[in-house]
Amino acid sequence: MAKKISTKSRIIEAAWKLFRAKGYEETTIEDIIALSGTSKGTFYHYFAGKDALLSSLSDLFDSYYEELYPSLPKDMNRVDMLIDLCQKVHQMIGEEIQLNVLAYLYSSQVVTKGNRHLLDQNRFYYQMIREIVEDGFRRGEIRSDLTVAEVSRIYSMCERAIIYDYCICDGAVDLGEYTTKTIPILLAGLRA
Repeated sequence: MAKKISTKSRIIEAAWKLFRAKGYEETTIEDIIALSGTSKGTFYHYFAGKDALLSSLSDLFDSYYEELYPSLPKDMNRVDMLIDLCQKVHQMIGEEIQLNVLAYLYSSQVVTKGNRHLLDQNRFYYQMIREIVEDGFRRGEIRSDLTVAEVSRIYSMCERAIIYDYCICDGAVDLGEYTTKTIPILLAGLRA
């Protein structure tokens, strides 16, 4: 049975499909409404405007994590699992998210006074990380002198740092390759 997609998710998927194809600046709200098969009223029920869709990027990331997580080998070392997830998601980001959109998202999170959705601990992303870290502790694979919260924060900080560096270097490197080289080094200290 196919999973029913919510109206909000249809709008988000349509928007990001258009952002990839046409670019963020060239995509109009009318384009998004047409592709998502919704109405203007429905669009504005969920989003204040096109800029508000930037916050949905974390939803896009979470959807990809939800897709990847169950497919990872159950016997995989949990630090290696975190590394693998980061590499795969950063590969997707490098291929599908325009650099200027990614940079705008990250800069908006620095200057915002409101919701920092990338740090929302209720996201699937943070729940998944905590689950992996807790399992890593039980299995003796992650050093025990840190808490689950500390390890989770270190991991997410490393992920954000790589993307931030990618953005400030104006995409001078391939994000997937860069992550493949750097994330194992950054996370090596988590191993038991």
